[in-house]
Amino acid sequence: MGTAKIGIIGGSGLYQMPELKDVEEIRIDTPFGSPSDAFIIGTLEGQRVAFLPRHGRGHRFTPTEVPFRANIYGMKLLGVERVLSASAVGSLQAEYAPLDMVIPDQFFDRTRARARESTFFGEGIVAHVTLAHPVCHDLGDVLHESCKAADVKVHRGGTYLCMEGPAFSTLAESNVYRAWGMDIIGMTNLQEAKLAREAEICYATLALVTDYDCWHSGHDAVSVETVVEYLNKNVRNAQVVMKEAVKRIAELPRSCKCGSALKNAIFTAAELWPQTTTKKLEAIIRKYAAS
Repeated sequence: MGTAKIGIIGGSGLYQMPELKDVEEIRIDTPFGSPSDAFIIGTLEGQRVAFLPRHGRGHRFTPTEVPFRANIYGMKLLGVERVLSASAVGSLQAEYAPLDMVIPDQFFDRTRARARESTFFGEGIVAHVTLAHPVCHDLGDVLHESCKAADVKVHRGGTYLCMEGPAFSTLAESNVYRAWGMDIIGMTNLQEAKLAREAEICYATLALVTDYDCWHSGHDAVSVETVVEYLNKNVRNAQVVMKEAVKRIAELPRSCKCGSALKNAIFTAAELWPQTTTKKLEAIIRKYAAS
């Protein structure tokens, strides 16, 4: 089915990429259900790109309800090798100000809902991928350079704490996260990073700071209107950054290890793989199947 090598997952407010040309919508059924919405396939900077709004157009899915496995598996079915993810976040440290962008290189899991599946494996096939460095370094570099080219203040590195939501943190939680050394807080990207690694897709996050989390002394004085204003500005900036990133990716050879993440990670002998599970996971394990 392959139609695009670059995927973009849009977060809160980023439901479209208006500069996509020759656009078509593709609805995909996956073994893990339907993705958040139809994939919007178009040309950006001469490259075919698959765009997907994480929460669905109109923002229909809570962070817990987002069909993470279907979204990443759908990208794999489309031939995507690299995913750029945009995500609205709160800041846990003074140096990350609203309207700044952060390219995190670490994630910390504070999710707990059973609905948040973060692996494709099980049902007779066991795999343990390496996740010490959950972000593709090369792709992170691309986003960093793209932010500078777009004249956006950017921070390279940092830890994204992924909380369950949909409610925001209590003050006690926010202060603990700061004490732990966390930098930004969101509700979605950890599952995407884990699943992308299992699918052997490069993954990096463009985190868009909309506000300081509730630890900040001025938090209660910030109006909803101000947060929405920042969100809208971030969306416009993110569209510029993504366009620049796609242009840079087109010239970047894929020399990282993301494309072979499963090489030594599947513990179950191939001859023991159940037929139904093998078929279910075909898009990501076919090259490791017993000949």
